[in-house]
Amino acid sequence: MTNAAGFPLLSIILFTPLAGAVLLLFVNKKHEDAIRWIANLFGLAGFLVSLPLWFWFDTRSPNWQFFEQADWIPSIGAQYFLGVDGFSALLVLLTTLMGVIAILSSWTAITERVKEYYIALLVLQTGMIGAFVSLDFLLFFLFWEVMLVPMYFLIGVWGGGRRLYSAIKFFLYTLVGSVVMLLGILALYFYNIKLGHQATFDVTVFQQLTLPFNLQWWIFLAFFLGFAIKVPMFPFHTWLPDAHTDAPTAGSVILAAVLLKMGTYGFIRFSLPILPDATRHFVPMMVVLSIIGIVYGALVAMAQHDWKRLVAYSSVSHMALVMLGMFALTPVGLTGSIVQQLNHGISTGALFLIVGIVYERRHTREISEYGGLSKVMPVYAAVFMIMMLSSIGMPALNGFIGEILILQGVFVVSKLWAGVAASGIVLGAAYMLWLYQRTMWGKVENPKNEGLKDLSLREFATFAPLIILAVWIGLYPKPFLDRLDTSVSRVMARVNAAYPQNASLVDCGAGQPATGVAAATTAAGGQTFLMAPCSGDAAKTPAPAASAPKGDR
Repeated sequence: MTNAAGFPLLSIILFTPLAGAVLLLFVNKKHEDAIRWIANLFGLAGFLVSLPLWFWFDTRSPNWQFFEQADWIPSIGAQYFLGVDGFSALLVLLTTLMGVIAILSSWTAITERVKEYYIALLVLQTGMIGAFVSLDFLLFFLFWEVMLVPMYFLIGVWGGGRRLYSAIKFFLYTLVGSVVMLLGILALYFYNIKLGHQATFDVTVFQQLTLPFNLQWWIFLAFFLGFAIKVPMFPFHTWLPDAHTDAPTAGSVILAAVLLKMGTYGFIRFSLPILPDATRHFVPMMVVLSIIGIVYGALVAMAQHDWKRLVAYSSVSHMALVMLGMFALTPVGLTGSIVQQLNHGISTGALFLIVGIVYERRHTREISEYGGLSKVMPVYAAVFMIMMLSSIGMPALNGFIGEILILQGVFVVSKLWAGVAASGIVLGAAYMLWLYQRTMWGKVENPKNEGLKDLSLREFATFAPLIILAVWIGLYPKPFLDRLDTSVSRVMARVNAAYPQNASLVDCGAGQPATGVAAATTAAGGQTFLMAPCSGDAAKTPAPAASAPKGDR
């Protein structure tokens, strides 16, 4: 095996949860407390072994880091090829953190088939990490499919309501998209061979190919179906509210915080750099779908009576905003899109935990059943307020950083797009404030709410890291943005040559001001963002995004 540093860090991170799942197979299912302890210890170990990705990552290096490479299926050129850049490193850290939180939150919530439940959670963790660290397309597809099975069982076995319907709907939607995506992968594979190159599924090789536009066009659509379902984008979103509503709390947390990011990760890692001409061609379609998703998701969320469905539809709106920032094809828009993916995982994951806590106590998610909870659960109400403000993007919290970057990146391309995106943010504030007012304020009129217990120490422990991250990113986002610099530059160099390679996080320097919209500096982080090409030669390059050339037909 070839390894960048002689230490297989990514393999250790990848297989630590799986080792826990294997160990649980040999534990008697009657020893439920032992099963819970083992699962929690391996979840925590998975997070701890991933921390070197933060401390050892070289923000100045444009290369893939911590890579591991070995033959897997030599006859077809498939490899066990792992590596990360700043984007995937942050997503791995998010995955391992949310894994710890999901496992810890299940301590009292799951009382049946405890052993199988924790095995499913740990296997799901391995699948998600594997998808983020794979640099071999076939290996990526393997982990992409592995995630389907444990999530299907988490919803179908430990869910509620119409759990079987929701589980099957989730499985079939994702499977259809996966099969079509596989056809796109094979098209890339055989075209690379047709050029006389060695057979390979190496993603880094595919990112250097120059494909004819007619081939890019339909491969983009193949990838689009697989990734858009996962995001989910309008109109492929219908599985999400059902899956969220009927999944157990930990399932909803993982689904919102990590699984939805598989779609956005796929677009940034594969569609934009491998298919740049098709990406520019489909910008209008992607923008229209994103704008519809922003407004539609917010309006439907306002009409919900079920607490969990409201949060689920908020995800549709927030992820549509992420997609809009991405397909503005500007450095700041793309940076904001990635940051907002992390923010969505933090805030929406916390909101599903918040719903799960009251559901465990009352076994109802009807908003009308609650009111005045701040009087009987003051700590709970305070945590809810912080994460609610994070979700709606209040300054000094993480949501604000992602939203302002997206709006800046979109504004330079189209003021109309930015205006619609801003309206979605306003609607988001409306439904979240309405939810908080209905459930936390006023008198405790329902006698069933009078004896509700406030957060236990274990429950508060699931929120503490999320609150810390929300404040940290909100006040000092620079360490996160630094890790994204080279990732954004790599994508922009392929998909929008109107920007210099390092335009994502640099200033033009003295005598080289930015043209169009001036460079903006975040008050929190002191980081300068270039939103338009530098003056001089760079300013003479073709206009970005929708006006970029479509390639040869």
